[in-house]
Amino acid sequence: MNSNKKSAKLVGVLFILAAVTAIIGRLLYDPILNGPDYLMRGSEHANQVILGALMELILVVSAVGTATTMFPILRKYNETIALWHVCFRFLEAIVITVGVISVLSLLTLSREFVAAGALDTASFQASGTLLKAVYDWTFLLGPNFLLGINTIMYSYIFYKSKLVPRFIPILGMTGATLVFICALLVMFGVIQQVSVWGAILALPVFANEMILAVWLIVKGFNESALASMSAKK
Repeated sequence: MNSNKKSAKLVGVLFILAAVTAIIGRLLYDPILNGPDYLMRGSEHANQVILGALMELILVVSAVGTATTMFPILRKYNETIALWHVCFRFLEAIVITVGVISVLSLLTLSREFVAAGALDTASFQASGTLLKAVYDWTFLLGPNFLLGINTIMYSYIFYKSKLVPRFIPILGMTGATLVFICALLVMFGVIQQVSVWGAILALPVFANEMILAVWLIVKGFNESALASMSAKK
């Protein structure tokens, strides 16, 4: 029982850490991702951009941590889905890491642009556009498309096993569906990811993660449900 409570608290802390670092990282990237003079501003705010990259690397570790910590518990109900969840969470982490690499590469490009002065501006702009596009796609596929798949999987197990109150996984599956739809709408150019509609569609899955995190820290997993799952094994 003590081990399960520790695991629950760790998962809750990791969910909160992932959310906080994701938001901070995105905000810190602002000088190098936004505005027409991003190649100049990126170099000027290099430390800020690097700090943003570190925030996203913490996000990567936290995301993997939630999956691996939940795996021994989720597998008691459905080992196949629990394993899929770990694999897809690792894939999400890899996609986010590619985004981090693209931003750091853009920072290198910015420094080279400043060092070169006004020489070959078109070439720098073309390379910058490409690197920003790589980040935009990873930002879409990681925190939206794959996040939706991951949330569906663990929420389904939580719903069936009653490890947490059912309103939480219901919110999770609803939010996962909406953020998945959001990703598809952005892919086909119907909406912009960073927009009012993008925020509205992403809000339920964010709320689910925060409610789940607080519940796990304060209450932990349902011990009677865990005992029932163990007895069936």
